Amino acid sequence: LQNQNVNFAFIKATEGSSHVDESIRRNLSRAAETDIKISAYHFFSFDSAGETQADNFISTVGKDEIELPPVVDIEYYADKQQNKPSQEETEAILLPLLEKLEKNYGKKPVIYTTLSVYLRYIKGNFEDYPLWIRSVNFEPDLINWKFWQYCDHGELSGYKGDEKYIDLNVYNGSMEDFEKEFITPEAS
Repeated sequence: LQNQNVNFAFIKATEGSSHVDESIRRNLSRAAETDIKISAYHFFSFDSAGETQADNFISTVGKDEIELPPVVDIEYYADKQQNKPSQEETEAILLPLLEKLEKNYGKKPVIYTTLSVYLRYIKGNFEDYPLWIRSVNFEPDLINWKFWQYCDHGELSGYKGDEKYIDLNVYNGSMEDFEKEFITPEAS
């Protein structure tokens, strides 16, 4: 993948308060053998406490295993689009999750989300967190995003995951901007 102009990758690690992705150890280990800058993401649950969700991620992904900030993926699942949790309920879960991850990793987590979830829960409430927006039909140029998932059916040589396709993303800036903003210099 690194020979195909892949500069960064976000690997699924956890969901909710107890689920751990069965491939996380292998994926982190293999990614560490490349020059690709890596991080891991947590799939947010509207149904469990933010603190226990953070504990699940922290116990799964060591500080020294990721170079980029951790990511919290918040999007609708199951019946949540039809039965939307309130903004207050969501904030009461999301805020402690983000704060605990930031305290542990020393970096403000990135929030990955869809446009509808962004408009309902993130906009105006979590604007100081880097935003990774999923919008496969058009560029979200009216939103201040750091990462943009522009494709959910990408194909790259060397990818052998369970899913047929992989998500493709871009960073909103130069490689110099990316390194300055997200890569912590090694201690000398």
